Amino acid sequence: MARIKQLVDKSDLPDSRHAEFNAVVGILHRVPGPFGILMWRPGLAGAVASAGAELRRNAVLSPAERELAILAVSRELDAAYQWASHVPLARRGGLGEDVLDSLRTGADVSHLPAEIRDIVEFVRQLVRENRVSEEVFAALYEARGERWLVELTATIGQYMYIAAINNAFAVDPVEAASTAEVDRLPPRSVNGSRDRSSKGHPAVEPGG
Repeated sequence: MARIKQLVDKSDLPDSRHAEFNAVVGILHRVPGPFGILMWRPGLAGAVASAGAELRRNAVLSPAERELAILAVSRELDAAYQWASHVPLARRGGLGEDVLDSLRTGADVSHLPAEIRDIVEFVRQLVRENRVSEEVFAALYEARGERWLVELTATIGQYMYIAAINNAFAVDPVEAASTAEVDRLPPRSVNGSRDRSSKGHPAVEPGG
């Protein structure tokens, strides 16, 4: 159970906010975990849901790439709720168990295909260092271009925001599971994803 009541039923809100509730349900089909928290601030849940919908609309970032980025963010920020909710989407999008295992444990990803490795490195560097190395940025820019990179970075930022809500308010990952089995994030290993240097590419220099 979260630290505060999640406003996930229309009856939790006054009539004046039912249109907002309906708008969120229209986008997400329900009011899931963090959005039940955001509902405490009128207008915020709808704005965040709309921003996410806009980012997905006519996206050049593929569903698999999107889920890869979201799971990498989730691991970096120990965001158990969004990890549990997005692992099934990642599997449906075609991400293999070897990729999921590397993300889950925060392991070295240098053995993975470049199109996967470089997205994970981009996320890890941005979350850990607030910067991305020229090498990683250039590899993705040359392969994908400007719009794709903007969509990737916006997705990372969006799910860092949502992770902050999930983690601060202790939203239960069990709520995210579509089955009785919850894919839980394990504790970090000593050499896991909190190491300050990314493997496979040079570390980012401060201010770089």
